[in-house]
Amino acid sequence: RFDSGTAGKGLEGPADNAFNRERQAVKDHAASTSDTWRKMSIYIVIPCLVMAGVNAYRLWTEHWEHVAHGPTLEDRPEYPYQNIRTKNYFWGDGDKTLFWNPKVNIHHKDE
Repeated sequence: RFDSGTAGKGLEGPADNAFNRERQAVKDHAASTSDTWRKMSIYIVIPCLVMAGVNAYRLWTEHWEHVAHGPTLEDRPEYPYQNIRTKNYFWGDGDKTLFWNPKVNIHHKDE
């Protein structure tokens, strides 16, 4: 039985048929590919996520250093296309959007 290709797999006698050999081949393939994906996740994906996080933090700090050199929030001009309101929002004072951030957004109400 050296030519069966299942030596050492435990398939002998009536269990050694085409269906069981195919099933064993699928299990072996699944084990090897899952091991490959596990290794890729550990050695490729995790370092890439760390590098992306470091890059995002660097860009974030660089951006806020740049913003600190600009005009104050009250001195920024408000252009006619900004903060267009056709009707009030139904939350808060009706003027702020859901994602309003008072540190970066400004709206000079018409006096």
